[in-house]
Amino acid sequence: MRSIWKGAITFGLVNVPVAVYSATEDHDIALHQVHDADGGRIRYQRRCEVCGRVVTYEHIDKAYDDGEVTVVLTDADLKSLPEERSREIDVVSFVPNDQIDPIMFDRSYFLEPAGTSAKAYVLLRETLEATDRTAIVHFALRQKSRLGALRVHGDVLMLQSLLWGDEMRVADFAALAEPVRISDKELQLSHALVESFSTDFTPDEFSDDYQLQLRALIDAKLAQGDAISTAVTFGETPAGDTQGEAHQGEVLDLMEALRRSVERSRGREARGAG
Repeated sequence: MRSIWKGAITFGLVNVPVAVYSATEDHDIALHQVHDADGGRIRYQRRCEVCGRVVTYEHIDKAYDDGEVTVVLTDADLKSLPEERSREIDVVSFVPNDQIDPIMFDRSYFLEPAGTSAKAYVLLRETLEATDRTAIVHFALRQKSRLGALRVHGDVLMLQSLLWGDEMRVADFAALAEPVRISDKELQLSHALVESFSTDFTPDEFSDDYQLQLRALIDAKLAQGDAISTAVTFGETPAGDTQGEAHQGEVLDLMEALRRSVERSRGREARGAG
């Protein structure tokens, strides 16, 4: 893993140097768009509406539009903000763990002790664990001031960015406005059903079936030779040029290939669970 940035957890006179790492990663298969007629790659261009030219990223600034006028904000403007320059995770309070509604959680980050000694880091970790508390913090990341929860995750400290209070919607549904009568018998049956499904949560027992099926579909198409050279999709090789065609593999029934791939993947998972 590569750290996003380095800074320090601060509260009172205590300073705990840390390195910040993303705690999660996206496993989705990357897909792009092509023209259905010839397979050509679809490009999105950043074109200026004043001069009509295509603009590269280094010449793009951000701007705020209030409907009447536009205020342009350069990179220098944004970097001048105090919050953007801050490398501190500033603790503002310690709250009971169960007071944070999970709906507020956004992104998760691992914190690694970055100083010459991990003593301050371990002391904070053990204190949070012993007091059953979570630290509410302020920090800046990617040009945004953020609210966060600093808590213990196994042997490490985890920082989780939180949504601001005004970013959460209030659920007000008409169907729940009137009281609903639930009989004792219905409640007993419902409890029995829940009990029959009760178990400990083990994340590794679950898999993204859509991604497995998508990978199986791609593998089956490749096996059928149902593919074109990537150079063709970028227009680098004429579509009719046989040198640009993908190698023709063994022709398989697509649905049969899908079935085999999914079964093989599930078989590996079953053996791993056993």
